[in-house]
Amino acid sequence: MRGLWNQIATSLKTRFLVVTICVFGLVALPAYAAFEFLTRKTAVALGTLFAEKQVLFDRYRGLEALTREVSLAETVARSPAVRAWARDEADPAKTKLGLAELEHYRLSFHDKSYFFVVDGTGNYYFNNAENAYDGNQLRYQVKRDNPRDGWYFKTIAAGQPCQLNVDRDDHLAVTKVWINCVIAEQGRILGVIGTGVDLTEFISEVVALPQTGVTSMFVDHAGAIQAHRDPAMVDFHSLTKDTKTKKTIFQQVDSPADAAELGAMMRRVSAGAAAVESRFMNIGGREFLVGVGYLDQLGWFNVTLMDIDAIIDRSLFTPIALLLIVMMTAAVALVTILFRRVVLDRLATVEAAARRVEDGDFDHIVVDQGSDEIGRLSRTLSGMAHAVRDHTRILEELVDERTEKLRRLANIDLLTEIPNRRGFTQVFEQWLAASPLAPRSAGLLLIDLDGFKDVNDVFGHLAGDRLLCETARRLAPLLTERDSCGRWGGDEFVVLVEDRDADALRELCARMVAAMNAAPIRSDDGQDIALTVSIGACRVVSGGSIDAAFAEADAALYAAKRAGRNRFVLFDAGDGSALGEVVTAQA
Repeated sequence: MRGLWNQIATSLKTRFLVVTICVFGLVALPAYAAFEFLTRKTAVALGTLFAEKQVLFDRYRGLEALTREVSLAETVARSPAVRAWARDEADPAKTKLGLAELEHYRLSFHDKSYFFVVDGTGNYYFNNAENAYDGNQLRYQVKRDNPRDGWYFKTIAAGQPCQLNVDRDDHLAVTKVWINCVIAEQGRILGVIGTGVDLTEFISEVVALPQTGVTSMFVDHAGAIQAHRDPAMVDFHSLTKDTKTKKTIFQQVDSPADAAELGAMMRRVSAGAAAVESRFMNIGGREFLVGVGYLDQLGWFNVTLMDIDAIIDRSLFTPIALLLIVMMTAAVALVTILFRRVVLDRLATVEAAARRVEDGDFDHIVVDQGSDEIGRLSRTLSGMAHAVRDHTRILEELVDERTEKLRRLANIDLLTEIPNRRGFTQVFEQWLAASPLAPRSAGLLLIDLDGFKDVNDVFGHLAGDRLLCETARRLAPLLTERDSCGRWGGDEFVVLVEDRDADALRELCARMVAAMNAAPIRSDDGQDIALTVSIGACRVVSGGSIDAAFAEADAALYAAKRAGRNRFVLFDAGDGSALGEVVTAQA
């Protein structure tokens, strides 16, 4: 020991080495803490961005899978034939028409199946994709004293237009995500109608995608798990279960505080406070980043569990720790200067890059070009940032694609595959607003099918649908690419034609009337159905009012009907107060 002290006292090199070792010890602790803080902060920043995009991606996958089915079930619930049947089930004619309507819509459902419960009798009608119950759709009766029928009475008591329920129907031996839509009229419950989506198929398409470190699920407002890649986790019959017996997401969380915060996150996203919320929680003894989004059209939450260590391999940061030890040990004489230049300054660059990533800036990251560990770490961080950027863009493109699909469903008439009232109105409003300094003129035609109600009453709605589709088909060859045609509603079509003067407009109307008279439509029983239309047309100018244009076209259409139908009337812009002055033509 005395020899060591003598060496320190007489040797500057030894003293410097001892001081350097002490400095190394003092610097090593905060450097290690800074390193851990940096790696943790980087992982959290990247993981949080990934979580938000992943939840939005899962949300739109869930919406695409179920929204169309819910919308179609609501459409069936509004069907006049089904409502008439529900009001008077004892009438064989109404029962026949109602069943025909359900069979018509059955082929439009993804599952090719439907069910219908008449509230007055409790009769349960069902048919599946194989049409196994054709002519024998009445399967059983729902009863209040049967616990397995509790879903029906819970549904009509909930006061909601539509509900989702993951359930197994023991009568039919099928397990599905059931879509239950209530049919009500002036406060009176007529019944419940809907369809189902096969649970296995829904799970494989929506929540069972092979993503490392990511587990997606869907839960209801009570937290009951409705879809999970592990079928054993799904809470079947959740609509009729007591809360204490449900399999919920809250049971998976380790601490009551995290469970309470998860419930608060669900309440906030359902209230619209944020599209997505995420937070770290312990589940099964491991830390997960939990993301929550709300599918307001379905009443479900999509909950995504992300294992950040599995998604972002933090072992990639390990070389930096070795680098710090090697560099500070080797740079004894220059520790105070070189440590800052070689380590701290370069780590500051990496930290600045991490902050840019945290702020969502993936394109302006300064990359350390060194060939050592810090350089590799910087390039690894840059590569991870670019990977997250690319993944983010892919997710955004998928979200945009699904948004466009939803927008198209909102603007296209599913029967005729032409723009519906909303879609045509958008086109017309854009045309009216175009070129305010150089007004353009066009023609607006309102086309009404003559006697359409009689066709529905006599030949049924299938014949009526065929008549509507045939009308759209015969109109298409008469129009140019610049013209627009849409279904205005019910038995009315609307057409906007550009660059047509009054004479050309009369000629087009006459051709349309002639095209409709060209050949009758053949019904299923072999009878011919005459197809005639009444047309009201008017001239419109860009910059004008859409309401005024439709008022003129509607007045002309009324005149055509009053004059005997199967003809057209062109509104007289010279005297808009009286249609006695209009120009008429008979095809």
